[in-house]
Amino acid sequence: MQAGSGLRETTAMPVSDHQTIQLVIIAVAGFAVILQAFFMLGILLALMKAAKSMQEQIGEMRSSLLPLIVESRKFLTRVGPEVEAATTDVAAIVHGLRTYGAEMEATATDILEAVNVQTARVDTMITGVLNSVDRVGGIVNGVVNKPARQLFGIMASIKAVVETLRNPAPQQPRINRNHAD
Repeated sequence: MQAGSGLRETTAMPVSDHQTIQLVIIAVAGFAVILQAFFMLGILLALMKAAKSMQEQIGEMRSSLLPLIVESRKFLTRVGPEVEAATTDVAAIVHGLRTYGAEMEATATDILEAVNVQTARVDTMITGVLNSVDRVGGIVNGVVNKPARQLFGIMASIKAVVETLRNPAPQQPRINRNHAD
Protein backbone atom coordinates (compact mmCIF):
# COMPACT_ATOMS: atom_id res chain seq x y z
CA MET A 1 0.00 0.00 0.00
CA GLN A 2 1.03 3.41 -0.67
CA ALA A 3 1.09 6.16 1.82
CA GLY A 4 -1.46 8.42 0.11
CA SER A 5 -3.84 5.73 -0.95
CA GLY A 6 -5.07 4.95 2.52
CA LEU A 7 -6.65 8.30 2.91
CA ARG A 8 -8.96 7.93 0.08
CA GLU A 9 -12.05 5.92 0.44
CA THR A 10 -13.91 4.55 -2.48
CA THR A 11 -17.62 4.03 -2.34
CA ALA A 12 -19.48 2.17 -4.95
CA MET A 13 -22.39 3.95 -6.61
CA PRO A 14 -25.71 2.28 -6.34
CA VAL A 15 -26.77 0.71 -9.54
CA SER A 16 -29.92 2.35 -11.00
CA ASP A 17 -31.90 0.08 -13.05
CA HIS A 18 -34.83 0.94 -15.27
CA GLN A 19 -37.43 0.02 -12.74
CA THR A 20 -36.10 2.50 -10.21
CA ILE A 21 -36.06 5.31 -12.79
CA GLN A 22 -39.59 4.47 -13.87
CA LEU A 23 -40.73 4.40 -10.25
CA VAL A 24 -39.25 7.89 -9.65
CA ILE A 25 -40.88 9.30 -12.84
CA ILE A 26 -44.25 7.76 -11.88
CA ALA A 27 -43.96 9.24 -8.37
CA VAL A 28 -43.17 12.75 -9.73
CA ALA A 29 -46.05 12.48 -12.26
CA GLY A 30 -48.42 11.30 -9.51
CA PHE A 31 -47.36 14.19 -7.29
CA ALA A 32 -47.95 16.63 -10.21
CA VAL A 33 -51.42 15.14 -10.83
CA ILE A 34 -52.33 15.45 -7.13
CA LEU A 35 -51.01 19.02 -7.06
CA GLN A 36 -53.01 19.84 -10.20
CA ALA A 37 -56.13 18.29 -8.59
CA PHE A 38 -55.70 20.61 -5.57
CA PHE A 39 -55.38 23.63 -7.87
CA MET A 40 -58.46 22.57 -9.81
CA LEU A 41 -60.36 22.08 -6.55
CA GLY A 42 -59.33 25.60 -5.47
CA ILE A 43 -60.49 27.05 -8.80
CA LEU A 44 -63.78 25.09 -8.52
CA LEU A 45 -64.39 26.46 -5.01
CA ALA A 46 -63.61 30.03 -6.17
CA LEU A 47 -65.98 29.66 -9.15
CA MET A 48 -68.74 28.27 -6.94
CA LYS A 49 -68.32 31.19 -4.55
CA ALA A 50 -68.38 33.66 -7.48
CA ALA A 51 -71.49 31.97 -8.94
CA LYS A 52 -73.26 32.18 -5.59
CA SER A 53 -72.33 35.87 -5.29
CA MET A 54 -73.57 36.53 -8.84
CA GLN A 55 -76.86 34.76 -8.11
CA GLU A 56 -77.35 36.91 -5.03
CA GLN A 57 -76.61 40.10 -7.00
CA ILE A 58 -78.93 39.03 -9.82
CA GLY A 59 -81.65 38.33 -7.27
CA GLU A 60 -81.20 41.80 -5.76
CA MET A 61 -81.30 43.42 -9.23
CA ARG A 62 -84.37 41.39 -10.15
CA SER A 63 -86.19 42.48 -7.00
CA SER A 64 -85.35 46.14 -7.65
CA LEU A 65 -86.01 46.07 -11.43
CA LEU A 66 -89.22 44.05 -11.39
CA PRO A 67 -91.38 46.90 -10.02
CA LEU A 68 -89.82 49.28 -12.56
CA ILE A 69 -90.63 46.89 -15.40
CA VAL A 70 -94.20 46.44 -14.18
CA GLU A 71 -94.69 50.22 -13.94
CA SER A 72 -93.16 50.70 -17.40
CA ARG A 73 -95.59 48.19 -18.90
CA LYS A 74 -98.54 49.93 -17.25
CA PHE A 75 -97.30 53.30 -18.51
CA LEU A 76 -96.84 52.03 -22.07
CA THR A 77 -100.29 50.40 -21.98
CA ARG A 78 -101.82 53.66 -20.83
CA VAL A 79 -99.85 55.93 -23.21
CA GLY A 80 -99.77 53.66 -26.27
CA PRO A 81 -103.09 54.78 -27.83
CA GLU A 82 -102.17 58.45 -27.31
CA VAL A 83 -98.81 57.92 -29.02
CA GLU A 84 -100.55 56.23 -31.94
CA ALA A 85 -102.99 59.15 -32.24
CA ALA A 86 -100.13 61.66 -32.10
CA THR A 87 -98.26 59.69 -34.75
CA THR A 88 -101.33 59.74 -37.00
CA ASP A 89 -101.68 63.50 -36.49
CA VAL A 90 -98.01 64.10 -37.25
CA ALA A 91 -98.33 61.98 -40.41
CA ALA A 92 -101.31 64.09 -41.51
CA ILE A 93 -99.41 67.32 -40.83
CA VAL A 94 -96.39 66.06 -42.77
CA HIS A 95 -98.65 65.08 -45.68
CA GLY A 96 -100.23 68.55 -45.64
CA LEU A 97 -96.80 70.20 -45.57
CA ARG A 98 -95.66 68.10 -48.51
CA THR A 99 -98.77 69.07 -50.48
CA TYR A 100 -98.31 72.75 -49.55
CA GLY A 101 -94.64 72.56 -50.50
CA ALA A 102 -95.50 71.06 -53.90
CA GLU A 103 -98.06 73.83 -54.51
CA MET A 104 -95.52 76.49 -53.48
CA GLU A 105 -92.96 74.97 -55.81
CA ALA A 106 -95.42 74.98 -58.72
CA THR A 107 -96.37 78.60 -57.98
CA ALA A 108 -92.71 79.64 -57.75
CA THR A 109 -92.02 77.90 -61.06
CA ASP A 110 -94.93 79.73 -62.72
CA ILE A 111 -93.78 83.08 -61.32
CA LEU A 112 -90.20 82.47 -62.50
CA GLU A 113 -91.43 81.57 -65.98
CA ALA A 114 -93.55 84.77 -66.13
CA VAL A 115 -90.61 86.84 -64.88
CA ASN A 116 -88.35 85.28 -67.52
CA VAL A 117 -90.88 86.08 -70.26
CA GLN A 118 -91.30 89.68 -69.05
CA THR A 119 -87.53 90.07 -68.70
CA ALA A 120 -87.08 88.92 -72.29
CA ARG A 121 -89.75 91.41 -73.45
CA VAL A 122 -88.22 94.29 -71.49
CA ASP A 123 -84.76 93.37 -72.79
CA THR A 124 -86.06 93.43 -76.38
CA MET A 125 -87.81 96.77 -75.82
CA ILE A 126 -84.78 98.41 -74.16
CA THR A 127 -82.46 97.06 -76.83
CA GLY A 128 -84.74 98.54 -79.51
CA VAL A 129 -84.89 101.91 -77.73
CA LEU A 130 -81.13 102.02 -77.24
CA ASN A 131 -80.52 101.10 -80.87
CA SER A 132 -82.93 103.87 -81.97
CA VAL A 133 -81.22 106.39 -79.67
CA ASP A 134 -77.85 105.38 -81.09
CA ARG A 135 -79.10 105.83 -84.66
CA VAL A 136 -80.69 109.20 -83.82
CA GLY A 137 -77.47 110.26 -82.08
CA GLY A 138 -75.49 109.40 -85.21
CA ILE A 139 -77.92 111.33 -87.41
CA VAL A 140 -77.95 114.36 -85.09
CA ASN A 141 -74.17 114.23 -84.89
CA GLY A 142 -73.92 114.28 -88.66
CA VAL A 143 -76.56 117.01 -89.03
CA VAL A 144 -75.14 119.27 -86.31
CA ASN A 145 -71.42 118.67 -86.79
CA LYS A 146 -71.27 119.44 -90.52
CA PRO A 147 -72.88 122.92 -90.30
CA ALA A 148 -71.03 123.60 -87.05
CA ARG A 149 -67.69 122.84 -88.71
CA GLN A 150 -68.63 125.04 -91.62
CA LEU A 151 -69.68 127.83 -89.21
CA PHE A 152 -66.46 127.47 -87.20
CA GLY A 153 -64.46 127.55 -90.45
CA ILE A 154 -66.22 130.76 -91.57
CA MET A 155 -65.68 132.33 -88.13
CA ALA A 156 -61.99 131.38 -88.19
CA SER A 157 -61.55 132.93 -91.63
CA ILE A 158 -63.36 136.14 -90.53
CA LYS A 159 -61.12 136.31 -87.46
CA ALA A 160 -58.02 135.89 -89.60
CA VAL A 161 -59.16 138.69 -91.96
CA VAL A 162 -59.95 141.01 -89.04
CA GLU A 163 -56.60 140.29 -87.46
CA THR A 164 -54.82 140.98 -90.69
CA LEU A 165 -56.62 144.29 -91.21
CA ARG A 166 -56.03 145.45 -87.65
CA ASN A 167 -52.32 144.97 -87.63
CA PRO A 168 -50.23 146.94 -90.08
CA ALA A 169 -47.85 145.10 -92.27
CA PRO A 170 -44.59 144.38 -90.56
CA GLN A 171 -41.61 146.43 -91.76
CA GLN A 172 -38.87 144.68 -93.49
CA PRO A 173 -35.61 144.99 -91.66
CA ARG A 174 -33.02 146.92 -93.57
CA ILE A 175 -29.82 145.23 -94.21
CA ASN A 176 -26.84 147.47 -93.90
CA ARG A 177 -24.36 146.66 -96.58
CA ASN A 178 -22.09 149.52 -95.94
CA HIS A 179 -19.82 147.69 -93.73
CA ALA A 180 -16.66 146.59 -95.14
CA ASP A 181 -16.03 143.00 -95.00
